[in-house]
Amino acid sequence: MTQISIQTTTPSIAKSTQFYETLGFQKIPSEGRSIFTDGMAIIEINTDRFARSGFRLYKKSWSEEISFLQQNSIIEYSEGYMTTDPNGVWIYLIESEFMGEVSERKNFSKLGNYSGISIETISMVRSLDFYQVLGFSVAAGSTDSPWMTLSHPSGFGISFMKPQSCPHLFFNPSLTYFNGTSNPSVIQSIRNEDIPITEEITYFNKDGEVDNIIIRDPGGLGFFIFND
Repeated sequence: MTQISIQTTTPSIAKSTQFYETLGFQKIPSEGRSIFTDGMAIIEINTDRFARSGFRLYKKSWSEEISFLQQNSIIEYSEGYMTTDPNGVWIYLIESEFMGEVSERKNFSKLGNYSGISIETISMVRSLDFYQVLGFSVAAGSTDSPWMTLSHPSGFGISFMKPQSCPHLFFNPSLTYFNGTSNPSVIQSIRNEDIPITEEITYFNKDGEVDNIIIRDPGGLGFFIFND
């Protein structure tokens, strides 16, 4: 089965390691690679200066999918192939098995309940067409809705939002955490660790209070910490 991880870049592996460890992520043993998990999301920190944030999909061969993706620019490189989705998110098709295991699937980081990836898209239809080739299918919403969620057999989920749906900063792609009424305490725990907050969001609160925040790791990968 295809395995999927989230790739982030870094100006400093020490700073990125500190960021994830401070937030309660655990390192997955993997020789020569820095992989962290919160029990649900799997994040690979790539120190290659040519690497870009995006998704890494692992499978022994991508020859069949490549034939359907020729309308995109496909670049062959040492690990397999690279391309971008219709929204500019980098996709790395790795021709090998994923070397790393999550021992127990449950949320344990200080960010709360992981709810998948968020991507702002200019075209729901083109995004769906692209990700269907990679094995995703519609789980909720539709191409006619303001949002649409796709799921993969591996458990990896992506939610797409149409332009001008989100009144806050948006970084493609971003991890999303939905914590409901417990979000204020999650936000406070992040403040207690002196993690820089990229945006404090008051737009949805009738009293103008900060009830949602956005943070970014040292490589710029976004995290939405929301009270949905």
